[in-house]
Amino acid sequence: MSFKDHFSKQAANYAAFRPRYPQDLFGYLAELCPARNLAWDCATGNGQAAIALAEHLDRVIATDASPEQIARAESHPRVTHRTAAAEQSGLPAATCDLVTVAQALHWFDLKAFYAETQRVLKQGGLLAVWNYQLLRVTPEIDSVVNHFYHEVVGPFWPPERKLIERGYSDLPFPFEEREGRSFQMVAQWSLEALLGYLRTWSASQRYEEAHDSDPVALIELKLRTAWNKGRDTRTISWPLDLRIGRHAS
Repeated sequence: MSFKDHFSKQAANYAAFRPRYPQDLFGYLAELCPARNLAWDCATGNGQAAIALAEHLDRVIATDASPEQIARAESHPRVTHRTAAAEQSGLPAATCDLVTVAQALHWFDLKAFYAETQRVLKQGGLLAVWNYQLLRVTPEIDSVVNHFYHEVVGPFWPPERKLIERGYSDLPFPFEEREGRSFQMVAQWSLEALLGYLRTWSASQRYEEAHDSDPVALIELKLRTAWNKGRDTRTISWPLDLRIGRHAS
């Protein structure tokens, strides 16, 4: 099965510059699980969610359709990495207590993925999916980043990006859904880390391919001015949107 691959090319930068999910998210999900034997982290990317899950569950199978992402994923004694499509995991039926998808559900064939999730989950097992919104720093910095997001690379976002902007709220979710807690990612970053992160955006990559130039260079001076030379690092935050459902049959 083919998939929309927006990340293999920059797998190294993706691993280096992507923000970390909050640790308490994974403890919260583990508490909700009927058991803690096996989790499937689907579209694992650089593997950060899988590593965090392994602190709470006995085993984690982490899959991604991109061999380049799997090759650079973080290792852990309780995590097994495999190249596999979201819709065809290769996992045995009724074996998973938890299935997680971090910032990737919008790329899937949802009908096929949901069928695969229902197949591999135990009765009462959980599906947890989440995404994060545009970063927040200060009003001045946010203004520059918002301009970059909407105006500079805006035309190069794939249409699926709109699903993230709406927090997955209008996607079908054929599970017994429950309201989840609120979470956000927080990081202390230098300006160089922020610039590196902006370059990992799929829209930035597509802009560069179309124009043969780095779009981040167009806003770098404004960002440096807004950042303030006296500040080496700043607190960056990203609000998380979380949906949780139980496999009831």
